[in-house]
Amino acid sequence: RESRWARQLTDAEFKTALAGTCEKRVGAGAFVCRKGEPVEHWFGVIEGLVKLSSDWVTGKTATLTGVPPGGWFGEGSVLKAEPRKFDVVALRDSRIACMKRPTFIWLVENSIAFNRFLVDQLNERLGLFIGLLESERVLDVDARVARSLTSLFHPVLHPGTSDHKLAISQEEIGLLAGVSRQRVNRALKVLEDAGFLTIEYGGIAILDLDGLRRFGG
Repeated sequence: RESRWARQLTDAEFKTALAGTCEKRVGAGAFVCRKGEPVEHWFGVIEGLVKLSSDWVTGKTATLTGVPPGGWFGEGSVLKAEPRKFDVVALRDSRIACMKRPTFIWLVENSIAFNRFLVDQLNERLGLFIGLLESERVLDVDARVARSLTSLFHPVLHPGTSDHKLAISQEEIGLLAGVSRQRVNRALKVLEDAGFLTIEYGGIAILDLDGLRRFGG
């Protein structure tokens, strides 16, 4: 009920959405869903952290983005009813909400509020991916780490991390940014010395989110 899309539904619409949604627990390192699978659910993160990535036959992995609690993902594939285009892996033990595709489609066909949410969601995700693509091709590693962190504080896609604190390990940051844990450590120290964040036990605290978003750009 706390999800941004759910707060906009009528009581009857929410009742239908709830009836068509279940929860599953996914252990750290396990797949939430696999590339190429038929799309049966729209997913939301209740607890934990997941990453969207695409693995190539060459052995290389392209990380698309991370999704912290409060974020929902996969609506594009659900709408198009095509095989899933990416893998989703839990970076830590996670609780995942799974809305069945027929329920999702029912909301699309019957709820104006849900459609408005989807337009905003898809538009914001497109902007996020364009920014991440730019950072991958143009920016140095320190800036890529900064962009990977700020993507987790997206006010629309990831409203659950609005307090500017994030319980995340350097290894998890490395998996999101596509760099080693040692290189993440160096980048975080650069960002800390610049006054954008502080490194805390078990995570980081963002001191200047706007500055971090502009870093290296």
